[in-house]
Amino acid sequence: MERLKIVIVGHVDHGKSTLIGRLFYDTDSLPESKIKEIKEVCEALGKEIEFGYVLDYLEEERKQGVTIDTTQSFFKTQKREYAIIDAPGHVEFLKNMITGASQAEAAILIVDAKEGIKEQTRRHAYILSMLGLKQVIVVINKMDLVDYSKERFQEVKKELLEFLKTISIEPKYIIPISAKNGDFIAKKSENLSWYDGPTVLEALDSFEKIKELDEKPFRLPVQDVYNFDKRVIVGRIASGVISKGDEIKIYPSGEVTKIKSVEKYGREIDKASAGESIGLTTEDKVFVDRGDIISKKDEKQPIVTKEINAHIFWMDKEPYKEGERLLFKCATQEVMCEMKIKRVIDSATLETLDKKIIENRNVADVVIKTEKPVVVESFNEIPPLGRFVLQRQDTCAGGIITGDGCDNNSN
Repeated sequence: MERLKIVIVGHVDHGKSTLIGRLFYDTDSLPESKIKEIKEVCEALGKEIEFGYVLDYLEEERKQGVTIDTTQSFFKTQKREYAIIDAPGHVEFLKNMITGASQAEAAILIVDAKEGIKEQTRRHAYILSMLGLKQVIVVINKMDLVDYSKERFQEVKKELLEFLKTISIEPKYIIPISAKNGDFIAKKSENLSWYDGPTVLEALDSFEKIKELDEKPFRLPVQDVYNFDKRVIVGRIASGVISKGDEIKIYPSGEVTKIKSVEKYGREIDKASAGESIGLTTEDKVFVDRGDIISKKDEKQPIVTKEINAHIFWMDKEPYKEGERLLFKCATQEVMCEMKIKRVIDSATLETLDKKIIENRNVADVVIKTEKPVVVESFNEIPPLGRFVLQRQDTCAGGIITGDGCDNNSN
């Protein structure tokens, strides 16, 4: 069954846990014994069932290593399964995103109808923007606390849309809900008869699954070239599939040849796909070196450039000033670079800072200028070639190549 990865973000008190619990409950994704247990706990406390407790139970199972994956929780509709990716505090989430620990395909941003937008709402929304997520639902929760008021919904919606426009997020849906009472999560509700849009589950089911890495164009960052009785190019496939006889193009040189054999652990195999570490032999003797990127000639080609538009997260106590040279590392490529600073943002407040230096824990929009051409992709297209680190003596920043990508594209 198809699985879509989603992330749910928003202010800590705006009902994220209750929404997740309700999604599990309303899709029958919890064992009956678990529901019974939760009901008993709530009754003992003199309360109706509280869906926030569902998350507590899942956390407990995670700690014990029982049934639930360590980083993801699952529920399903008739159309597909959903995996909720854990999104911790914003700084940790940025670091996880940069190192590629997880990549969501869609997001739900939750806002309290009574309180409206809070600082953490802005922070988390900015992270979604930084990730380049296009499939976003906004849910305005706790409509029961404002008597299901259409006027209040419209007020919060207007404020949200004005803010989201400034960070280039266009939500596909803005849905009024009560996670506590189940209004417009899985079922429509008379309480919100004035709203004629989809439920949260209908909205999620309308989203498209992002292609898996093995369905994307072939990319092999070259790790090394071994010369035994034959010349073997080795590396880990970043995306796509390769087979014997495929015509390939080597970047940045642009040389073309055919695959003579695909090898794994010293034996020939028919084909290999994303994530596999392999060896390749070619029909012609071509020049290949560590850091080169191999693609298939009949597929979409990568970007070859000396200028890259990127978001970075600065992690060094010593600030960056324009003109300083750093080492740019992307996949197996290493090249010296400088950065032009376009915008600096305080990651705690999301305030744009009027300065031309990047300090510890600042986020920045930059143009990276490399000393020689590099082969890269947008992070949202092929993540292994869309994320990078910058080094002085040690790693000082990590980042992603943004959707508008790069300049000087030459294939």
